Amino acid sequence: MPRRIEPSADVVRRVGAIAARLPEVVEEEAWTGVRWRIRSTTFAHVMVAQPGYESSYRDITGDASVRTVLTFRSSGDELLALTHAPYPFYKPPWSEAVVGIVLDDTTDWTEVAELVTDSYRCCAPQKLVRLLDGP
Repeated sequence: MPRRIEPSADVVRRVGAIAARLPEVVEEEAWTGVRWRIRSTTFAHVMVAQPGYESSYRDITGDASVRTVLTFRSSGDELLALTHAPYPFYKPPWSEAVVGIVLDDTTDWTEVAELVTDSYRCCAPQKLVRLLDGP
């Protein structure tokens, strides 16, 4: 089996900088890639979809390329819109509330910041969401 490719330090740093602004977030190594959690719930996970390893991105899209992907949580109308959005979005089958996005040279990092922050809001206790949103 080929050696697993991990996400670039730049991508991890960029997602980590977004997550670090959120109350009580923990960054940790995942089974592959890096994930960000609030208490025991993962709200963002960056990894590399690649040949030789299981990947919902590869299974859904049929894309055999090496791609860095970020999964996050969503809800309501945004979840519905993202579920049906074209590339760079995709819908993993393993959770109703999880959506994925390919991160590449065309990524809109302002949008990623909004998606990660909204994902946090989906997972965090309301007390922490209120801290984030202010008075």
